[in-house]
Amino acid sequence: MRLARTAGRPLMASIPDRSPIQEVFMPLALSLRRARPASRVLAAALLACLCLGVAACGGGSHKKPSASATKPPHVGGTPPTARKPFPGRPNIVFVLTDDLSSDLVRYMPHVLAMERHGLTFSNYFVSDSLCCPSRASIFTGDFPHDTHVYGNFGTRGGFQAFHRRGEESRTFAVALKRAGYRTAMMGKYLNGYGQVAGQGHIADGAATDVPPTYVPPGWNEWDVAGWGYPEFNYTLNEDGVLHRYGHRPNDYLTDVLSRKGVKFIDDAARRHHPFFLELATFAPHSPYTPAPVDKHDFTGLRAPRPPSFDVLPTHPPEWLAPHPPLTHKRLARINWAFRRRAQAVQAVDRMIGRIEQTLSADGLSRSTYLVFSSDNGLHNGEYRLMPGKLTAFDTDIRVPLVVTGPGVKPHSTTNKMSENVDLAKTFTALGGTTLPGDGHSLKSLLNGKSPPRWRDAALIEHQSPPLRVRDPDYQQPASGSPTTYEAMRTDAFLYVEYADGERELYDLRTDPFELHNIAGRLTDRQLARLHAGLRALERCHGGKGCWRAMHVKSLRLSAHT
Repeated sequence: MRLARTAGRPLMASIPDRSPIQEVFMPLALSLRRARPASRVLAAALLACLCLGVAACGGGSHKKPSASATKPPHVGGTPPTARKPFPGRPNIVFVLTDDLSSDLVRYMPHVLAMERHGLTFSNYFVSDSLCCPSRASIFTGDFPHDTHVYGNFGTRGGFQAFHRRGEESRTFAVALKRAGYRTAMMGKYLNGYGQVAGQGHIADGAATDVPPTYVPPGWNEWDVAGWGYPEFNYTLNEDGVLHRYGHRPNDYLTDVLSRKGVKFIDDAARRHHPFFLELATFAPHSPYTPAPVDKHDFTGLRAPRPPSFDVLPTHPPEWLAPHPPLTHKRLARINWAFRRRAQAVQAVDRMIGRIEQTLSADGLSRSTYLVFSSDNGLHNGEYRLMPGKLTAFDTDIRVPLVVTGPGVKPHSTTNKMSENVDLAKTFTALGGTTLPGDGHSLKSLLNGKSPPRWRDAALIEHQSPPLRVRDPDYQQPASGSPTTYEAMRTDAFLYVEYADGERELYDLRTDPFELHNIAGRLTDRQLARLHAGLRALERCHGGKGCWRAMHVKSLRLSAHT
């Protein structure tokens, strides 16, 4: 079996399913990156010997490893040691990435360690697979139809709409700060923030009258960049004072956030105050800029090839149907993008490791929740689409959510339906306070309880105003531009209604990769029931009303529909 090597890192890049050898020794191989040449040779030899030993015990088998074999040993940081809820108010560290799809988690050893030490949500979705609407839902706990943030810029999107509507006064940060928490926001806030007339990187209609030194309510510390996608040459608003960062390796934005996050935790520990820290990276968003130390990693890595790769579903909607098979040139671009994104998340993963180590050194591991997620996913060759988002397919709306902390059972998974609108109420519930909103707290699931009647459906809302060329999420037609739609995702099916009258229905029990649109087989009665269920979600407001609308057991369809 050929090993693809790069910068001291062995990786079976040409094999989609990793062997037990990879799962066990990839973290050790990752650690060789910074070793001195002599030490690297010795360590590599040791690694080879260990691999031979595992192979001799069956590790060289070509069979797919079991679920237990796909969990690597602990790497970096210190796992939470508490098995009972911490008696005081807990701290919360929220790591929110940008455009991180689930297929990148396998390249993040510290996140894999979080899965072993905590709870993984296997059915976690976003309310819109677009940055700003999703982040607005995360901050407030409201669906886009209540935040009225439907895009990244313009009168109905971005920071401009969020600020103009007064949504900043209704965030979890305001509630937690009022409850006595020290709060910090670092990295990416909302699209359009910090972009004023006369500065670069302004999308049409994005400039605001809000000064670039503006700090929203609810935050004790504010270290936010307006345009940090390139990871270099950006301006950081540090508590109302603008600081310009250059292009030196030490200026790499994700690493800067890591250092600032560590300092905030150290300061909060000395103050003996509970704290909330959000570390919102721009990585791995395009232009997919890795840290200098990672830019040669994963030689030969190709994008995954699931059954939906370079395939159209049957009876595709009008916006998708014209897409031709991927050319060799486009396949090369897809592979390049995936490799760069895998490189870019290495700095995020190291940041998580540094946060874990800091919490341990400060004696806070037992009293701190660490939450990892993404604002949306990304398709990368699936359904013949070039890298992009915005669709209702699982590639775009289903993202990682992993939580460790006091009272969280190690190595646990829940398939309970959850959504980004739940995070605000979860954070405030953990902090001993409340917040109105459309979502529902996940606190009971974190505590290992399984409520007898949980929700069955998630709502996804997307409006398709034309993306502007200067929008960081601007997509070429080859990446897909769905018509405005509303969608209902349950554990059994995905149902989509488009503004032009088209519909999609995928039976996920028999078609998990969403390849067979069976909406045309439905009777008028079935369509009416699905439409009524979706309409109830679209029109819900507030926790109680939306919770009722999210229960759609009666809409389960026959497997032979």
